[in-house]
Amino acid sequence: MKLKRIGVVAAVVAAGALALSGCSAGSGDTSEIVKGTSITVAQNQGLSSVNSNSANGNTTYNGNITYMTNSWFYYYDNTPKIVFNKAFGTETLVKKSPQTVKYTINSGVKWSDGQPVTAADLLLNYESGLTKYNDPKGANFTAAAFGLGIDGSKVSISKDGQSLTVVYKDPYVDYQLALSTTMLPAHVVYKLAFPGTTTKAASGDLIKAFTSDNSASIKKIAKVWSSAFDLTATPSDKSLILSDGPYKIASIEKNASISLVPNTTYNWGPKPKIAKFTFRVIADPTAQVQALQNGEVSVIYGQADADTTAALKALSGVTTVTSPSATYEHVDLTFNNGGPFDPATYGGDATKALEVRQAFLKLIPRQDIVDKLVHPIAPNLKLDDSNVFLPGQDGYDASAAANGSADYAKVDLAGAKALLAKAGNPTVNVKFMYGKSNTRRAQEFALIQASEAQAGINVIDAGNDDWGSLLGNKSYDAVLFAFQSTSLGVTAFQAIFGTGGGSNYNGYSNKTVDADFAKLSGDFDAADQRKLLADVDKHAWEDAADATIFQFPDVNGWSSKIQNVSDNPLSPAIFWNYFNWTVKK
Repeated sequence: MKLKRIGVVAAVVAAGALALSGCSAGSGDTSEIVKGTSITVAQNQGLSSVNSNSANGNTTYNGNITYMTNSWFYYYDNTPKIVFNKAFGTETLVKKSPQTVKYTINSGVKWSDGQPVTAADLLLNYESGLTKYNDPKGANFTAAAFGLGIDGSKVSISKDGQSLTVVYKDPYVDYQLALSTTMLPAHVVYKLAFPGTTTKAASGDLIKAFTSDNSASIKKIAKVWSSAFDLTATPSDKSLILSDGPYKIASIEKNASISLVPNTTYNWGPKPKIAKFTFRVIADPTAQVQALQNGEVSVIYGQADADTTAALKALSGVTTVTSPSATYEHVDLTFNNGGPFDPATYGGDATKALEVRQAFLKLIPRQDIVDKLVHPIAPNLKLDDSNVFLPGQDGYDASAAANGSADYAKVDLAGAKALLAKAGNPTVNVKFMYGKSNTRRAQEFALIQASEAQAGINVIDAGNDDWGSLLGNKSYDAVLFAFQSTSLGVTAFQAIFGTGGGSNYNGYSNKTVDADFAKLSGDFDAADQRKLLADVDKHAWEDAADATIFQFPDVNGWSSKIQNVSDNPLSPAIFWNYFNWTVKK
């Protein structure tokens, strides 16, 4: 499971999951595209990268686009249950001990430039997730999730170049989810890293670089992979926007829109029906509702507040759905930037830094935020008291009761002042980042700022609409954002709470937590998994690493002319079956 910035955790995927029937890969098939049809979607943010696997590109809004422009071995329906796309390829458990898995791309699957999708693309996907290649001092892919389960494994390429076989070093519970669900074309990445390389030679040269562990070459490959695909406008080099999915990017207007059109070479999975998708960037949810009412957009997808939810439900000719999502709002505190929560600020005194972090968390008005900003949308929603389980999920109640979150259930001014006094009453200035134009986030920030001021904590407004690209850069002391899960894997939270994890943006590190994740990786017992995750949860609260606030209620609206839309708690939410969407005339 990968988390996107904006997890649900369960047992390993069942072997008897659904399989998708479809045509064998071959020539493109657009037979079900209805000419002249178009759907315009309003969303809060624009595109920043077509590599949603990188730390910088790992956002929900990038992920929606890459989901529609990529194909993969599986996707999730809205049960949610895994659906295998055998028209694209297969994942085969060859041997249980040592655990050996063969990942095969079907012959005929192509990138939109006509080049085949091969094991070279899978290899690049795999290698970008290794800890040794996510090293700031060496080759650094800056992958959003890496390490657990695949480090130390051995890989090989089949003679026909279509299969990647992985012999896992240790049993890996999430082997079906081991590779990230979107890929970059290996031949393009290598040619950008080594200009002058021919297309024919590029994939083979990339394979040689990894199989020979050529550190100099891999460093260049990693630099391209991590940054060259960061795009905010239509690139002159169209190789940066290749597709192996149902749609391809036609144009990108910075902070304005993204247009998708059918990929005419595609024929290895669900067949789409719509001739054009346009994603319009409208940050203000009130303006989104107005655009839907005026017919300027046909679907709105974002973070609605109480006023816009009421306005949306009042519209005629519009379907509105409010449902729980696998997304949770939280505040992260930065441990490693020389700020108020960093032990280095107090001469290495970890206890003082902890006391300041605890004081800060005691003043976050979690219940007030839920009461004022979320209950008008979802009256029955309760505080989210767990870092690793969502309310209603197996394991949540037991973990929430024992993890120490009760210490932060209500604003505790006396407790916060006492902790600051123990720390020597330091001057605490907190640079607080959030999405500046996001109405609800701005309201949350205002409530937090006012509450912290009661104890003399100065919360500085560092709101920034580019917050997603700034995560982990140490320019802020606290940040408000959400994580959204993309799958049902059990090891996802290692990326957030494991030392050096790809989504560990605040520099958190705990040896016991790392040991828990190491055990979790090879444990196929659901009860054991819950115990290990509960221990991670307890330590994260004890260390005052962050504070969860609420599980997102998804509020989506679409024109009643758009058919077959349904919400999914996992990312990409309502877009999970975009290929089934139709427009009623």
